[in-house]
Amino acid sequence: MAGNTEAGGPPLIYLNNAATSWPKPHEVLEEVARCLQTPFFELGRSTAGGITDYPSATRDALAGLLHAGEPGHFIFTGSATDSLNLLIHGFVKKEKKPFHAITTELEHNSVLRPLHSLAGEGHLSLSVVPFQEGHVTLHEIKKAIRPETRLVVMTHGSNVLGSLQDIRPIAEYCRANDIFLVVDGAQTAGQVPINLSAIPAGAFVFTGHKALFGIPGIGGFYLNDPEAIAPVRQGGTGTDSHLLSQPVDMPQKFETGTPNYPGIASLLAGIRYIEREGVDTIARKCKDLLFLFIKEIKRNPDILLYTPAPDLPVVSFNIRNLNNDETGYILGKAYNIVTRTGLHCAPLVHDRIDSGKGCVRVSFSHLTTPEECLVAAGAVREVAEGADR
Repeated sequence: MAGNTEAGGPPLIYLNNAATSWPKPHEVLEEVARCLQTPFFELGRSTAGGITDYPSATRDALAGLLHAGEPGHFIFTGSATDSLNLLIHGFVKKEKKPFHAITTELEHNSVLRPLHSLAGEGHLSLSVVPFQEGHVTLHEIKKAIRPETRLVVMTHGSNVLGSLQDIRPIAEYCRANDIFLVVDGAQTAGQVPINLSAIPAGAFVFTGHKALFGIPGIGGFYLNDPEAIAPVRQGGTGTDSHLLSQPVDMPQKFETGTPNYPGIASLLAGIRYIEREGVDTIARKCKDLLFLFIKEIKRNPDILLYTPAPDLPVVSFNIRNLNNDETGYILGKAYNIVTRTGLHCAPLVHDRIDSGKGCVRVSFSHLTTPEECLVAAGAVREVAEGADR
């Protein structure tokens, strides 16, 4: 959806939805405003009544969208990064002794940095398995397994290559071998159909501000077995306040302090929007936009595509004879097109695809229009033609 810009300039085209979706559906903004205009209903903490219980309503909505069996096993956090840190550090705390963990070259630094930090402190040893054509297979995971392997952390969808991982067989293997699997769904929740009842992962992480159309500052995770993770934060929960230890019941075991009610409200409204539109419909439209854009930029051989047929609406590329920062600067200044440049917080991917130099990434949402895709693709071609002269 094109936005306004300075008088006489081209309209804004926003193609950075893999970072944060924009624009937000109007009902999301309205629900946040409504939330801020009413007293917060704190279950077990206040005597307010007749006001939306946003945390409970949103847990129910998440359980419906992601086909999860226990709404109370959804934990709200500040972001996917926050969730991954809580899960990884909480698993280490629960294990109490060093163990072996596995991750992949596709990962975001939200996975890589906590694992590398804990490995450096001696809490775990770490293996990083490679990807082939954007995908990590169960075969590669099995090759890295050791007798002391206890944890696997991997992405569901790459934020650079747009590749969707087949996590079900990996989850089934991990469950059968007593290995805890954490799936990073930051790029997939709300964008592709997900059935957590059919995927026996230990935990599934989501963020609110991307394809779930919420505002920044809200994320969370679904935890199958609450006993597998030790809480790494303690504080007020509004329940069992006579105890000086953290409650063990869900979700209070992992949620402390005042909830981010506006963020949770935005997540609830975003899920309702997705359910009304249909996840399958959203996925189809995003794929149509994706292939429309790719078809257009393929017309210039100086545009180097890193994934010719992504699964997710993410296209990463470079232009021959231009570094990625220059390309992004020109697209922004001359065409008013918002893209993302650099390493996209996934350095191991870039070590493989572009020798660590980084690339330009465009990413679409359900609210991106075909016209915007065509204009953006034409702009990229023009930049490439100029670089060739």
